[in-house]
Amino acid sequence: MAPAQMTYLDPREMLAADIYKIMTGIVVPRPIAWVTTKSRQGVVNLAPFSSFTFVSHSPPMLAIGVDTKPHGSGLKDTARNILETQEFVVHIADRSLLPPLHASAEEYPTEISEIEVLGLRTLPASRIGTPRLADAPVAVECRLHRCIELGTGPTRLFIGEVQCFHVRDSLLAAGKIDTALLDPISRLAGPHYATIDQILPGS
Repeated sequence: MAPAQMTYLDPREMLAADIYKIMTGIVVPRPIAWVTTKSRQGVVNLAPFSSFTFVSHSPPMLAIGVDTKPHGSGLKDTARNILETQEFVVHIADRSLLPPLHASAEEYPTEISEIEVLGLRTLPASRIGTPRLADAPVAVECRLHRCIELGTGPTRLFIGEVQCFHVRDSLLAAGKIDTALLDPISRLAGPHYATIDQILPGS
């Protein structure tokens, strides 16, 4: 059987918007960091980011990529707040939280809290000053370890050192997370999301 025909794409000859469409269609599914931050004025911001992974387990560190606002109009509230306060909380959302997660991606004025608009509940964090979402199955409190600027946007890669984990009791068994019970939401290309409906063995 002959190999399938392939289309050659050179990013040097593509618009940034077209590159974005290709990359977000290739790198799927992407886990979503649902991030709370707090401004110096005390406004709690909430936003989802699918440029997200863990980068170290000793010490534990998470990384999220945050672009600038569209058309180069400045820092997103999440980025500004992290740079000012040096802290943030990453949450993992399950299927039941998809509607508010999607809605929190909308751009609100800086002085408006998405949490208040969406009617979400919060709890005080244990190690930092930014509150966490009460109904998220997982919350990870982080202090900023490093910020790296990438590209011409630029995108800012925030690496946070984990201060503590909050994990719903029903998800833990013998020190491990039950992925099926966690039922995490992930991001696909465009305005689409996915869940883990089938877990395959590795052998």
